[in-house]
Amino acid sequence: MDLSYFKKISHWTWQLMPEDRMRVPAIIFASESLLAEMDDKVLEQLSNVATLPGIVAASMAMPDAHWGYGFPIGGVAAFDPDLGGVVSAGGVGFDIACGVRTLLTGLHFEEILPRKKNLADLLFQTIPAGLGSKGNLKVKNKDMDQLLLKGAKWAVEQGYGDKADLDKIEERGTAKGARPEFVSAKAKQRQEREMGTLGSGNHYLEVQVIEEIYDQKVAQVFGLRQNDCVVSIHCGSRGLGHQIATEFMREMIMEAKRQKIYLPDRDLACAPINSKTGQEYLGAMRAAINCALANRQILTHLVRQTFDVVFPGINMPLLYDVAHNTCREEYHEVSGQKRKLFVHRKGATRAFGPGHPDLPLEYRDVGQPVLIGGSMGTSSYILVGTEKGMQLSFGSACHGAGRTMSRRQAKKMYTGPKIVQDLDQQGIEIRGHSYRGLAEEAPDAYKDVSEVVEVAHKTHLAYKVARLRPIICIKG
Repeated sequence: MDLSYFKKISHWTWQLMPEDRMRVPAIIFASESLLAEMDDKVLEQLSNVATLPGIVAASMAMPDAHWGYGFPIGGVAAFDPDLGGVVSAGGVGFDIACGVRTLLTGLHFEEILPRKKNLADLLFQTIPAGLGSKGNLKVKNKDMDQLLLKGAKWAVEQGYGDKADLDKIEERGTAKGARPEFVSAKAKQRQEREMGTLGSGNHYLEVQVIEEIYDQKVAQVFGLRQNDCVVSIHCGSRGLGHQIATEFMREMIMEAKRQKIYLPDRDLACAPINSKTGQEYLGAMRAAINCALANRQILTHLVRQTFDVVFPGINMPLLYDVAHNTCREEYHEVSGQKRKLFVHRKGATRAFGPGHPDLPLEYRDVGQPVLIGGSMGTSSYILVGTEKGMQLSFGSACHGAGRTMSRRQAKKMYTGPKIVQDLDQQGIEIRGHSYRGLAEEAPDAYKDVSEVVEVAHKTHLAYKVARLRPIICIKG
């Protein structure tokens, strides 16, 4: 991307002032090298988002940003319903509430090392993964509606985990305001056999060792110790979320036309928050958030069962669960006034700072755990939300490394067998369902996650707490 487009606000913050139909500026948080490598589409999409009615402060991109549907992946935008603000299905994305949760194991790296291969094999056998994967659980009719209403709470009620887990999930595991009646029969049918499955693409389950601690005080609050192992699960709302997005994208294109909303890109399909379509989408989207939270909760149960086979009696508490690809109703201070806003985080993570009432009591003094996923062979990070981030980005941060090339390009450049060989040489047990899938997700198809995290840290969006290295990766 051409740096001359921007006014440099700081060493890691770049601004494009409003032009043409833009209502607010576009802001990108990035180092000079990350910005230079970013595709031009990111700026075009940010500028498009800035034209939408009711947008507040700025259209923003996190340092892992890349091209997406409508909004860039790594995009953040907040809308005021009282100013005609909109909710956008494209701004939320297809994999609604795709997210990451991390479990503590209390196991030292040396304890896992001699059983690593056995553990990898057992996890691969137990966790359904891959394109169109099905689980043993079948959920239909009234049970499906209860699942969509209650989220992780429903899963715990069915015996998948315990109540203590719920305190460590955004909104205590249940997105309020879910409306299963606005989820189509087709979407529900697609999900009947997909609960407790990892899916495909960039979804994964990793056993990771904590290699470095940056903030001992916060790490202690989070229960993180150097050389201990954790388990991270990355997946979303599977077929149900995709179907909801597909159906409402079509409806919102027509609604935008009826409401005379200018759409520079059809993928920005949206509806006023206070409209019938907007309310129905919010109800269905929140149901999909609950689907994703329940899915990760069931997977957590399967992971715990598997670990208990290898390490009998093990206790694996949940550190935290964060969702990407959401639109949340939140209160934020803007120009000294507290306002109700609908914050879109498309491939971005909520990162609330210290003192926020939505955080669990254990974490309230330090801030929210922010879980940043790597890319198979690279590091992942745990950060913590900041007060400054609340002002800069509505309490948002990056969510991962961010792609540098499309899956098609990656398949041309890399092969599955070579990736398996390379990861094996790095001491990583990799299990995947197809060489093609592994090639699409080649580590080098992503940005340098350490540089992305460094930008988040230096811009005060979220501060570094710990760096993790994968030792087992089950790839979707």
